[in-house]
Amino acid sequence: MTFRRGAAVLALASALVLGAPWPVPPPPPARAEGESVAALLTRLQRLYRDAEAAGEAYNAAGAELAAQSAEVRRLGGDLTRTRDALAKARDAAGRLARAQYQGRGDLSPALRLLFAGDPEHALDEALVLRRLAREYAVTVARLEGGEKRADAVATAARRALDRKQALIAARQRARDGALARLREVEKALAGLSPQRLAEIAALERDQTGQAQRELLDGGALAEEGAPSPQGAEAVAYAAEQLGKPYEAGASGPRAFDDSGLAVRAWAAAGRPVPRTSGEQWRTLPRVPLRSLRPGDLVVYFPEATHVALYAGGGRVVHAPRPGAAVAVSPLAALPVLGAVRPDADAPPLAAYTPPDLERGGV
Repeated sequence: MTFRRGAAVLALASALVLGAPWPVPPPPPARAEGESVAALLTRLQRLYRDAEAAGEAYNAAGAELAAQSAEVRRLGGDLTRTRDALAKARDAAGRLARAQYQGRGDLSPALRLLFAGDPEHALDEALVLRRLAREYAVTVARLEGGEKRADAVATAARRALDRKQALIAARQRARDGALARLREVEKALAGLSPQRLAEIAALERDQTGQAQRELLDGGALAEEGAPSPQGAEAVAYAAEQLGKPYEAGASGPRAFDDSGLAVRAWAAAGRPVPRTSGEQWRTLPRVPLRSLRPGDLVVYFPEATHVALYAGGGRVVHAPRPGAAVAVSPLAALPVLGAVRPDADAPPLAAYTPPDLERGGV
């Protein structure tokens, strides 16, 4: 779940004022109109960031839950197979025990050999008995090993199921936390006058413009290159999604969240990437901002809780936040942490024509 700074704040407030299909908020906090524009903007940005962090926790729990569910299924199948093998081993041990008992009778093999009318036959029988004894010992050892394995697999299956239940609970807590932060945003925005809303949006545009200038003056994009064929495909896919709504946990095709858009765009290019921005930042090769090329993933905030696709020319495509649509923003619309490159091993195109991004500009 991700949320965007800038004109998005005004868009959400306008939706509330104009009667768009948003929940009717409770009365605004008394301090909302009394706060300075800068203080109110800082508070809104903090709330969006908190909601975004909770949303990424929700996505991470969802990805881990899917893996854990697969592990539960695997262990369940393993336990069934182990118990079946254990039952067969018990049957085999029982059959060998009965055969050994029935073949021995009341006399030991030595006495049976001594009194046998046919010593050669008695020797053959003794060999059979010894073989049965060896098979029985092997079967008993296999049985004991099977019992230990069944106990171990059963314990692992119980732990895996417990972990799955804990993930379900953690995912719900993350979702509740994100929704709570959004309700706080609604409270802060509800009842603000159009003039105050315009002042907030203007201040944030100014902040974004200043951050963009500082980033470029610091050498970012000094060596911007052309994308690889796959990077071009990822950007083209993202551009086709402009205007589609944000939805927490969604990865298309109807709606997206920020990391969902990145995942789907790179999947369309034939390169799988991790589901969350945090995992993308931790696992994908990093690249300096001065050497960005279209298709790179720009990651935001110290906790790596937001991600966008670099589209070239100092702009990114991303799914901003609830209430907003997939859009184009300046690279510095949020505090930049760094960038990663899913196709670090791929050479750039000799020539590149970027897709039309104007209809999604912010």
